[in-house]
Amino acid sequence: MIDNRGVTAGRTVASAVRNHPAPVTYGLIALCCVAFVLSPASGFNPVYGTGDRLLAAQSDYFARWGVIPAQLLTGSPRAALTTVTALFVHGSWLHLLGNMLFLYVFGAMVEEGMGHLQFALFYVLSGCAALLGYALAYASSEQTLVGASGAISAVLGAFLYLFPRARVTSLFPFLFFLPLRFPAWVVLPFWVALQWAAARQSGQGPGVAYLAHLVGFSVGFLYAWVRYRGKRGVYEALPGEGGGERREG
Repeated sequence: MIDNRGVTAGRTVASAVRNHPAPVTYGLIALCCVAFVLSPASGFNPVYGTGDRLLAAQSDYFARWGVIPAQLLTGSPRAALTTVTALFVHGSWLHLLGNMLFLYVFGAMVEEGMGHLQFALFYVLSGCAALLGYALAYASSEQTLVGASGAISAVLGAFLYLFPRARVTSLFPFLFFLPLRFPAWVVLPFWVALQWAAARQSGQGPGVAYLAHLVGFSVGFLYAWVRYRGKRGVYEALPGEGGGERREG
């Protein structure tokens, strides 16, 4: 899950989002939402029952489709496939909605800049890389990692490189949630710093996989830098304003 720790992206004002469709971004959001509603994690599907039966179904669901580092690094083809399936599995309504908000805010512009097919491949492959990076760091862990945060963090990294001057509406709890607008080059590095601080404090217990966020963001930024460094000015012109236990990823 993408954890904001004081900064919540609200929206970007950009003609690229208003005037151009983003079928991959919206398709990913729809797929994640449908997968969650139909899964035992939502509690809405009567097939999985209630009480202890539902809890058992949820545990089996996360173990089957999520990434377990200790299993992933054995080289099992089935375990390798979970680096893709885990991107569409979410642990709770809050986990799902937080991730989908960030994908909605930042995904459409990055998709516009990259193109639909390239963005789809970028999203999946960078998400897999983020999960693999986390697994390498916690190679002996039996905890299950689920969520799209690694892929969405990669989208944030690419956004920062492609649209550093695009303004993002943010809410700061220590300023009584007053909505303020800052360029992406201010908001996103601050978000990264918060993730880094949280990753250094997090232990092996269940919670948010901050390291996967950092790996994903780095992969996204580096990819955009290598792929688009000769064309950066073109993309900067797109914005309308000129500028057992599981971890949730």
